[in-house]
Amino acid sequence: MPVATAQGMTNGFPGLASARATTSAALEWLWQHLEDVASPRILDCGPVRRSTVGALLGRGAKLYMTDLISPLQRKKDYWDYSRETLVFRTDSFLAQLPPIPRCSLNAVLCWQLLDLLPPEVLAPVILRMYLYLQPQGVLFCILREPWLPKGADWVWWLDGLARLQRDDRGDAPFCYPPITNRGMEGLIPCGRAKTFLTRSGLREVLAVK
Repeated sequence: MPVATAQGMTNGFPGLASARATTSAALEWLWQHLEDVASPRILDCGPVRRSTVGALLGRGAKLYMTDLISPLQRKKDYWDYSRETLVFRTDSFLAQLPPIPRCSLNAVLCWQLLDLLPPEVLAPVILRMYLYLQPQGVLFCILREPWLPKGADWVWWLDGLARLQRDDRGDAPFCYPPITNRGMEGLIPCGRAKTFLTRSGLREVLAVK
């Protein structure tokens, strides 16, 4: 069931000592795109943050929340060692998601999830998110540029509907090659991708179904 309130979400948040807030052109576009949707249904794939929940509930959103990012940052082992070649257990990873009806969501907030996954599992993960999206639904993600080698342990959240906060105290290296714009376009099952460049070595990408 979608989350209805922010009650009980006050514990376990990372500190704000190195938080950086920026206005997101991609999020501004997203909310303009959804301006006629009274109660958008949204899946948040990142760590639960009170300000994110508050901003989305204030917009009238119905929320699904599952943190797919923190287990990857903590190096949770999703690998199958029973074969000659290591295989990422994509089904086990996606089993963390709550039951969500197909074609029911208006948006999925992936944050930097895709940069943390092995290249061979990007297509099935994106496909699963796409199955949840309504036509014209949007997948929001943050991708690094090739010259940004570290930041795999950064934490992202909303500080208002169109303002991004990040805790960038960590310097963990990324384990996998960066996803290019052309690579992202090739991973989208249908629709189009809109890329917004920033000055911080990151791209904000919207994949519109």
